[in-house]
Amino acid sequence: MERLQKYMARAGVASRRRCEQLIASGIVKVNGETVTHPGLLVDPSKTRVEINGEVLKETEEKVYLALYKPRNCVTTLHDPQGRRKITDLIKDIPHRLFPVGRLDYDSEGLLILTNDGQLTYLITHPSHRISKTYLVWIEGEPSNEELSIMAKGLLLADGWTSPATVGLQKTTKHGSVLKITIHEGRKRQIRRMCDQIGHPVKRLKRISIGPLKIDGLKPGQYRFLAFEEIEQLKKMAGILS
Repeated sequence: MERLQKYMARAGVASRRRCEQLIASGIVKVNGETVTHPGLLVDPSKTRVEINGEVLKETEEKVYLALYKPRNCVTTLHDPQGRRKITDLIKDIPHRLFPVGRLDYDSEGLLILTNDGQLTYLITHPSHRISKTYLVWIEGEPSNEELSIMAKGLLLADGWTSPATVGLQKTTKHGSVLKITIHEGRKRQIRRMCDQIGHPVKRLKRISIGPLKIDGLKPGQYRFLAFEEIEQLKKMAGILS
C-alpha cells in the first residue's frame, strides 16, 4: 500500500506536490469514486486510478533529458496565452515528460525533463540543496561590496536568501556578467537578487544543475542523460546510497 499522490508521482504523472494539486482539483478517481484529499492509501495492483477519465498505468520506461530551454518559451506544459512551450521542443519523444523545476519565460538554459516522478520530487525538495549555476548579464558594474552582500544573503519579500557563490566574469560598456551559484529555487530569485543591489538583469542563462552541464547544447536542443549522470542525480536526491 502507498499514498495516492506517491503512486501517481511514481507512475510519471508529475511531481508529488503537483499530484496533490491534481487530487485537490477533483479530476482524480479511485475505483470510480472522486477523491479530493491526498493521503488515501492504494494498492497499485488492485486499484483503478483515473485522471480526467484516463486510466493511470505505471510508466515502464523512465526517460531523462537535458534540454536547453530557449528564451521566450514557457516551462509549464499548458499555457492559456498560447506561447511556445518546452513540450513543443520534444514532440518526437513518445513519452509524457515533466520539467524538474522551472525557468522563467524570459530566461534560458539547462532544464531536466523526465517521467520519473519520484526523482522530480526529491531533486526539487529544498532539503537537498542541489546547486544551480547561472551566467547573468546585468546593467552597470557592481562593486565588491555589492557582490559580497549578494553572496552573504539578501532580504527579499519572501525572506533572506541563503549564501550564494557570486563572481564577476567581465565588465564592458554595456554592463557586466556575473556567475552565480545558488541552492534554492525561489521564483525569479536571481533577478530579484540583482534588483536588490541595483543592477537589473538583462539576460539570464542556467549553465548547470548539480553535475549536469549545458555544454554541447544549443537553444531548443536536448540530449538523453547518460547512465552515469542519472546515477549521480539519484545519489544527490537520496535514492541511491
